[in-house]
Amino acid sequence: MKVLVTGGGGFLGGAIVRKLVGRGDAVAALSRTATDWHARLGVAHVAADLTDTAAVARAADGCDAVIHVAAKAGVWGPFAEFHRVNVLGTQSVIEACRRVGVPRLVYTSTPSVVHGGSSLDGVTEAAPYPAHFDAPYPATKAVAEQAVLAADGPTLSTVALRPHLIWGPGDPHLIPRVLAKVRAGKLRRIGSRPVIVDVTYVENAADAHVLALDRLAPVAACAGRAYFITNGEPVELWDFLNRVLAIHGLPPVTRTVPVWAAKFAGAVLETAYRLTGRTAEPPLTRFVAGQLSTSHWYDIAAARRDLGYAPAVSVAEGLRRLAAAPATN
Repeated sequence: MKVLVTGGGGFLGGAIVRKLVGRGDAVAALSRTATDWHARLGVAHVAADLTDTAAVARAADGCDAVIHVAAKAGVWGPFAEFHRVNVLGTQSVIEACRRVGVPRLVYTSTPSVVHGGSSLDGVTEAAPYPAHFDAPYPATKAVAEQAVLAADGPTLSTVALRPHLIWGPGDPHLIPRVLAKVRAGKLRRIGSRPVIVDVTYVENAADAHVLALDRLAPVAACAGRAYFITNGEPVELWDFLNRVLAIHGLPPVTRTVPVWAAKFAGAVLETAYRLTGRTAEPPLTRFVAGQLSTSHWYDIAAARRDLGYAPAVSVAEGLRRLAAAPATN
């Protein structure tokens, strides 16, 4: 089939592109810049702004499906920037699919759309959207996810996937952030209780997108639904991070700060940065404090049932692969 992948030059988007090419699909990648490996694999590159519906429609014309991975991620920044990319950009992709008759849309969401600051222990997709978010990223992704699911219908089938904490060799986001904070002496455990979280090896997340793509149709069980995607083996957050740090020759994080102190510090820092007009990310935010101090792991039974999803790379195997390629992080 012919597939357009937005964000096809990124970490997850690139993994999806390579899987599609590997099985013989014709793939176009819509992203800000082309990469050398796109040309080597015969992947067409489209440089376009997500909010330019006409440009997205031209890129999607003739495609059997769109996998919409591109997003503005982060824990800090002006709400308007997140809204433009995540909400308006997603609305543009939906409209482009309708305009040129693309029948399938797979959307990359995030479990953060149901995280309101409290622990989530083995929850299913029945978990509601919270009334309040501590950061613009989950707030705008929740709006975008709802728009994608509402767009499902006879001529455009849609599905949303919520992969959690994607990692692996070449990760430009999660692992480098942790390494940088540890090297700067700025990472502390928050609270003294175990924090249980789900993580997702990048190839497993890519597999889930391809499976959803293949099963998506107007009568499919997955049409119009959201699915949690994880490795299916929750880990203790600080144990996992310390194993990653050991791979990179760094000491474990052992020093702790109370949860209340971390959340208070995050609120104070956010206020100070806003009042002074600083655009850099604060050392700590309420969202980060909440993510590091609460458990968040999910029931993936629905993805196993409706998508045929079965994580192929375990956490242990993922760590082995990460150790074999430490220079990439």
